[in-house]
Amino acid sequence: VECNTTTFNAAISACEKGGQWAKALQFVNLMVQWELELDTITFNAAVSACQKAGKQEMAFQLISKMWQNQVESDTITFSAAISACETGGEWERALQLFRAMSQDGVESNNITFNALISACGQGSAWAKALEVFTVMARRCVEVDTITFNSAISACENAGEWKRALQLCTVMMQWQVQWNTITFNSTISACEKTGEWEAALRIFGVSKQSKVESFTVTYNAAISACEKG
Repeated sequence: VECNTTTFNAAISACEKGGQWAKALQFVNLMVQWELELDTITFNAAVSACQKAGKQEMAFQLISKMWQNQVESDTITFSAAISACETGGEWERALQLFRAMSQDGVESNNITFNALISACGQGSAWAKALEVFTVMARRCVEVDTITFNSAISACENAGEWKRALQLCTVMMQWQVQWNTITFNSTISACEKTGEWEAALRIFGVSKQSKVESFTVTYNAAISACEKG
């Protein structure tokens, strides 16, 4: 049976879904050896496989090769690359990719922005994370629970408890659903700065809601009281 680009793309996509990043790269190398065309689907699946496995440098190498070969990048390509930055907290690189995306006229979506906000948060660039959040809302890109959680986590990491509470207020105003991560991150933000009253208020809201509380939720609330 003749193997072509479509065949290999299906195999690489299967590896991506199965978490087999090394096997995905083997298929890419085999395509090169057999002088088969590597297209956008090929690279997207391989980059995504590496990103999901935490192999960010390998993902960046694939993207560089993609650009060298002048293969067209799309929203999936850039979103996967920015997600790879998220893993290592490389927020400056993530922003560079986002700018390149705009310059190339590639559309940004909810996944792109969520990954970018998270990358900024992981890199302790909370102000930049909120700036990206504002741009996202201004462009009318869907803002969901993951978006808010990423922004709140960025504030939590920086001890910006007031900003975290403001985001929670906006969540309620926009009728975006809270989940366990929302409560944990907000309570933790308050706990880190000894704002025990605010922490208990959020804890009270969590108990009134139908969101399940875990040990980390209780521990953060207790720790806030100890520090206060």
